[in-house]
Amino acid sequence: MNTSLEMLLRELKLPTFLAHAQAVAIEAEREGWGFTRYLHTLAELEVEERRQRRIQRRRKESRLPASKTLTTLDRARLPEPIRRQLPTLCEGHFVDKAQNLLAFGLPGRGKTHLLCAVGHALIEQGYRVLFSPAYQLLQRLLTAKQALQLEKELRKLDGFSVIILDDIGYIQQNRQEMEVLFTFLAERYERKSVLISSNLVFSQWDRIFQDPMTTAAAIDRLVHHALILELTGPSFRTQHAKQRQHEVKLTEAAAQCSSIVTEPVIEGNDQPGEINPGIGRGQTTVDT
Repeated sequence: MNTSLEMLLRELKLPTFLAHAQAVAIEAEREGWGFTRYLHTLAELEVEERRQRRIQRRRKESRLPASKTLTTLDRARLPEPIRRQLPTLCEGHFVDKAQNLLAFGLPGRGKTHLLCAVGHALIEQGYRVLFSPAYQLLQRLLTAKQALQLEKELRKLDGFSVIILDDIGYIQQNRQEMEVLFTFLAERYERKSVLISSNLVFSQWDRIFQDPMTTAAAIDRLVHHALILELTGPSFRTQHAKQRQHEVKLTEAAAQCSSIVTEPVIEGNDQPGEINPGIGRGQTTVDT
């Protein structure tokens, strides 16, 4: 490749073109490709490389736990209805409709892992996702409000197609926190998707908002366009703890077995003495 072409490709910000042009040209000559196919192949490589870089950037900005993906999700433990829904959720059609996804269940049922796994899949589909524990998002909004920057902060959050609000059931707000949370939910209503995990059913949400009218209004906005996932069954954490405990016991038992040393047994005469290798089996000589 001549220097002039390299400079042009750099100027056009086509690094993948530049990196693969020579190798693809050799393949094109060997296979007898026309110019159109050669150019099309380079364009495909450039587009795919940009897509991968974009996914990496969005995964980093999402703050999603790297370990909570579809690969690590134990789908066999999910309730059957959720297991059937999961592939469709990962395609992201509900995001295009600005629908919400609400996951309810007792602690340890896998709510956070499920929503994070969906979040990772949505990034692969090209959506911008943000993960935040509920208390962190509230502090972020409250700080912005105190600095008279709440509207600006909400516009920043509006850039995300999906916001995952984790463990909303663990927070009990004062009046100001309740107001910014309601404002956040109202701003995204029918426009952007919110994914929420909670250990409290709706009838207990008065613990969160501490005001019947605000509680009813918040629930109404969330449920109007929402898919509700109920995670039942035993606690994942408890079962994992029992499994680890069982493995530790097996390891300790194996270690004890390997440490047992058996004493050698001499066949034949049970009287004390030295065994003479040259004497028949069972015979001994005793030093006198």
